[in-house]
Amino acid sequence: MNSRHDSAASAPGRTLSRAVLRQGGARCAALCAVSTAATAAGLLLPALLGHTLDLLLAGAPVARWVGGCAGVVLLLALLDGCASVLGGVCDAQATAWLRGRLTGHVLALGPRAEARFGAGDLVARLIGNAAQAGTAPGALAALLAALAGPVGGVVALGLIDPWLAAVLLAGAPVLALLLRAFARDTSACVADYQRVQGRIAGALAEAVGGFRTIRAAGAEDRETARILAPLPELSRAGHRMWRVQGRAAARAVTVAPLLNLGVLAVAGLLLARHRLSVGEVLAASRYAVLATGVGVLVGQLAVLGRARAATGRLAEVLAEPAPGHGTGGLPPGNGRLELRAVGALRGGRTVLDAVDLTVPGGTTLAVVGRSGAGKSLLAQIAGRLADPDAGEVLLDGVRLRDLAHGELRDAVAYAFERPALPGTTIEDTIAFGRTAATPDAVRAAARRAHADDFVRRLPDGYATRTADAPRSGGESQRLGLARAFAHGGRLLILDDALSSLDTVTEHRITETLLAADAGRTRLLIAHRATTAARADRVAWLDAGRVRAVGTHRELWREAEYRAVFAGDAAADAGVGDEAGTEARS
Repeated sequence: MNSRHDSAASAPGRTLSRAVLRQGGARCAALCAVSTAATAAGLLLPALLGHTLDLLLAGAPVARWVGGCAGVVLLLALLDGCASVLGGVCDAQATAWLRGRLTGHVLALGPRAEARFGAGDLVARLIGNAAQAGTAPGALAALLAALAGPVGGVVALGLIDPWLAAVLLAGAPVLALLLRAFARDTSACVADYQRVQGRIAGALAEAVGGFRTIRAAGAEDRETARILAPLPELSRAGHRMWRVQGRAAARAVTVAPLLNLGVLAVAGLLLARHRLSVGEVLAASRYAVLATGVGVLVGQLAVLGRARAATGRLAEVLAEPAPGHGTGGLPPGNGRLELRAVGALRGGRTVLDAVDLTVPGGTTLAVVGRSGAGKSLLAQIAGRLADPDAGEVLLDGVRLRDLAHGELRDAVAYAFERPALPGTTIEDTIAFGRTAATPDAVRAAARRAHADDFVRRLPDGYATRTADAPRSGGESQRLGLARAFAHGGRLLILDDALSSLDTVTEHRITETLLAADAGRTRLLIAHRATTAARADRVAWLDAGRVRAVGTHRELWREAEYRAVFAGDAAADAGVGDEAGTEARS
C-alpha cells in the first residue's frame, strides 16, 4: 500500500522540488559557485604542495611557493565560511517559502485539511518536514560542488599520468552504484520514519485538545501509552535508516582504500622508472583521496534523501485541490440565500441529502435539529466554508462559486460556538478580518454584542492582550459576535454562537441581532427554543433533510419537533413567547 502511495505522490513531490529550486535559484547558484570555488582551491593545493616539495628537494628557493600554499589555505577557509553562510540563508528562505505556501493552502482547504490529515500531522509537516525539505536547495548545490572534487581529482591524476586516472576509473562504477543504491534506500527509510512521526504528532494534538477529559477520567497513563504506541515502529524505521547509511559507508570505506592503494602502487612504479617526481607522487596521493572521497557525497545524499521524503509529505497536502473562486461580483441585494438540491458526504456518509431551502433577504431563519442532523455542515456550505458534493448555493441570485474571493468574504460574516480569537489585543481580535475594522466600528460592534462592559473592565480595556484576558466561554462568544458585527456584510451566519450565553444576555443579544434589518439576512443554528421562537422562520433539519419550514409556533404542534429541544429548560418554560404558552397548555 505504501509503495503505491509513494509512487502516486512522487510526481507532485518532484514538481514541488523544482518549484523550491526555482524560487531560490539565484541564492543556490551563488552557493554552488562559492562551493565549487572552494573545491577548485582544494584541487589546486596538492599540486602546489607537490611542486614546493620538488623545489625543496632540488635546493631551489621555496619561500614564494610556501606563501602561495598558505594563501590557498586561507582562501579555502574564507570560501568555506561563505558557503556555510549562504547555505544557512538558502535553507532558511526555502523553509520560509514552503511554510508560507503550505499554510496558505491549508487555510484555503479549510476543514477538509484537518479531516484529511489531522491537526497534529499538519503541524508536524509544517514545522519539521518543511524544515527538512528546505535543506534541499543548499544540499543540492553542495552536492554539485562536492562532485567537482572526484571529477577534478580524476582529471588531475590524468594530467600527472594517464595510468593513474585509469586505475581510479576502473573502480568508479562500483562507487557510483553504491551511491545510487544509498540514495534510493535512504529515501524510502526516511519516508517511513517521517510518516510515523506524523502519527505520533496527531495523537499528541488530540490529547492536548482533550486534556481536561483525560485528567477527569484519570486516564493519563493510558493516553500516554496510546500516543507513544508507534515508538517501536519509529525505532525500527530509524534503525533501518542508520543501517542503510552504515552499509553504504562501510562499502565505500572498503572500496576507496583499495583504489587509493592501487593509485599509490602505480605512482610508486612510475617513480621508480623516473616518470614521476616525489612531489608528483605526493600530489597523486592527495588527488586519489579526493577522487575516492565519497564521505561528503554520502552525507549530502543523506540530506537530500531526508529532504526528498519531507517534500513528498508536503506535496501530499498541496495536491489536495483547494476550492476555486470566480471573478464575479454581487448585484445590489439584501442577502437572499438559496440552497438548491444541496448534498454533502462526510466519511462516506450522507450528511445533507437534497436540501432545498430559501431564506428571503432581510429575514432571519433558525435551523434546528437533533445532534448529527447536519446543521453545522449546512452553515459551512451556506457561506462557502465548504463546498457541497451536489447542488449549488446562491446569494442574491449569484452562485457562491462564481464570486471573487474578496467579494464573497466581504458579503458573508460568521460567528461560531467556539470562536478562534486571533490578534494581539482585544481590539485586534474584534477588528480581525480581510480588512481591519476601524476603532469606532470595533467599539460599536462590541456594544451590539454586549461585550463592551466586560472589555472595559479588563486591565487595559481594548488594549489588553487577548492571551492574557480572563474570559468565560460566553464572553469569548460575545467577542466572536462582535467581530462578525464589525465587518458587516449582507449575510450573517451564526453556528450555535449563543450557546454559552446566560439566558438574560442571550435575550438581549437576540433582540439586537433580530431587530428589523432589511439589508441583512441572518442564518442561525439554534439549540434553544427561545432563539428559534424569535426567528422569522425555522427550518427543521432531520437526518440531513429539511423536514419542515415554518414559524416556531407552527412547528411546536409537532411532538417530534418539541423533542428536538429536550433537555433545554427554555423549551419547557417558553419564557415570554406564544410557543411556550402553547407547549404548556
